[in-house]
Amino acid sequence: MFSSAANVTERQFVPPSLAISTVIFALRPSATSGRPTLWLPLVRRIRQPYRGRWALPGGPLARSESLVEAAGRNLKETTRLEPEYLEQLYCFGAVDRSPAERVVSIVYWALVHAGQAAMAEETDNVRWFRADRLDELAFDHNEIVDYALWRLRNKMEYGSIAYHFLGNRFTLAQLREVYEAVLDKRLDPANFRRQLRTARDIEATDEYLQGGRHRPPRLYRYRPETGAADGSAPTGRDHKVME
Repeated sequence: MFSSAANVTERQFVPPSLAISTVIFALRPSATSGRPTLWLPLVRRIRQPYRGRWALPGGPLARSESLVEAAGRNLKETTRLEPEYLEQLYCFGAVDRSPAERVVSIVYWALVHAGQAAMAEETDNVRWFRADRLDELAFDHNEIVDYALWRLRNKMEYGSIAYHFLGNRFTLAQLREVYEAVLDKRLDPANFRRQLRTARDIEATDEYLQGGRHRPPRLYRYRPETGAADGSAPTGRDHKVME
């Protein structure tokens, strides 16, 4: 009797397992309208619990690696993606989030532009989904995606995060499409252009987008305010990896 009670008490204080999960956002064309929409890759679970259900890419944390190293490794192993923007999002540790054992997940989020997203390998167990049209995922991953969407939309209002969805050169129309896709609303082109006139983190180039039937639009580039101190040309993108 005493031994059984002791075993129960000991199990209550077994340290929880640590895991890393990542929400990866990218813009891909809508199947109906062709306009950019927000997507993310998911992996199909091949073991219990939730075998066969879709989940965020992730896995256990190895003893010898940092959190950001584990997030990058898991992404590369599951999707072949190596995002430039990788930032810690939140820690999810509800007691009942996993039916098998206590698991605490440290969640990162990543942004990739269309060229990178096209390189992601899709298989029977790895597939892209519309971020705002998900079925029920494994564990609490719907809650995680919802929180990541909320954070992304808030950052769009005041930060330079939109440029991580674009290549090194982009038109103002392409930039507006990023905002429309993430915020899920149409924006007036004239008002959007006027607002950008006061933006100090983009600059016009001498290049134009070719191949259209109309007058080619000018290409712009992102210029972070923390640009090179030696006066050299900006690279068009700042690399951001945060613990």
